[in-house]
Amino acid sequence: MFALLILNAFSALATGKSKFLGNIIASSVPSNWDDYWNQVTAENGCKWESVEGSRGSYNWAQCDVAYNHAKSAGIPFKYHTFVWGSQEPSWIGGQSQSDQKAAIDALIKAAAAHYTNPVPDYIDVVNEALHAPSSIRAALGGDGSSGWDWIIYAFKQARASFPSSKLLINEYGIINDGQEIQKYLQIVKAIQSGGSGLIDGIGIQSHQFNINDLSASTITTNLGTLAGSGLPIYVSELDINANSETEQSTIYQRAFPALWEHSGVKGITLWGYITGQTWKDGTGIVESNGNERAALKWLKTYLSSH
Repeated sequence: MFALLILNAFSALATGKSKFLGNIIASSVPSNWDDYWNQVTAENGCKWESVEGSRGSYNWAQCDVAYNHAKSAGIPFKYHTFVWGSQEPSWIGGQSQSDQKAAIDALIKAAAAHYTNPVPDYIDVVNEALHAPSSIRAALGGDGSSGWDWIIYAFKQARASFPSSKLLINEYGIINDGQEIQKYLQIVKAIQSGGSGLIDGIGIQSHQFNINDLSASTITTNLGTLAGSGLPIYVSELDINANSETEQSTIYQRAFPALWEHSGVKGITLWGYITGQTWKDGTGIVESNGNERAALKWLKTYLSSH
C-alpha cells in the first residue's frame, strides 16, 4: 500500500514520457503540484537579487524550496538564473568592475558549494541577453572579439563550477520572431566557439505575449531553425491566456502539440498554473479551489496518448 501511495503521489502528466512537463515553485509547494508536473524551476528564489540581497550574505531559502522538492520527488531541478539584467541586487551598480566580476564569480561558486547532492540538472546561466542584458557585462569582458565575450565568460565560470549540469541560455521573444532567432543563434554560436562543452541547450520562454497568436506551422518552422544549432531546445516559461476558458483551451490545442511533438524539444516548463498565482493574469489552468480549467483537461487527455 505504501508503494502504491508513493506512485500516486508522483503521477505527473508526463511521467514515463521521453520529455518532462514542469512548472515553477515559489515560496511553498502547492498541495496538488505533484499531480501534474515532473520538473521544477524556482520562480524567483534562485535569482541573484533573492539570493544575495547584501553582498557576501547568501540566502538560499526560497531556492531551496524548489530544489528540495525536486530532490524528494526524484525529478529534474533547474537553477534560474545567474547573469541577468533584471532582478540584480541593488548594491552591484555601485561596485567597481573588478568587484562586479568578483561578485558574480563568488555567486556561482557559492551556488556550487550549496547545491552538491545532487547538483542542478539544468542551469540558466544567462537570461535575456538580447532584451535585458546584465548591467555588469562590461566587467565580464563586454562585447570583446566575439561580440558576446561577457556571455562566454559567464558560461566558462558556470562550467568550471558545475561540470556535470546542463548549461542553458534563456530568452523571450524568440519563438515568434525569425530575426530574433538569428540574433539568438549568433550568441549560441559564439558560446560554442568559446570552448568545447560550454553550452548544452537553448531556452525559449514562450510567454503568452509571444505565443498566443502563433500558428502551429510557424512554431514548427522556428523550432526547426533553432534545432539547426545542434542543441536541444527547452521551452522554459510557457503560459497562455485568453478572454475565456474555451479560448485558452483552443490556444493550448494549437500551440502545445507543435512544441511537444517537435523532436528538438526535450522539455516544457509552464510558468505557473494556479489562477491568481501566475505572473500574467489569466494564465492559470487550475482554479484556486482546485477545479481544473478546460485547457488542463485537454492537456491531460492529449498527454495520455502522446
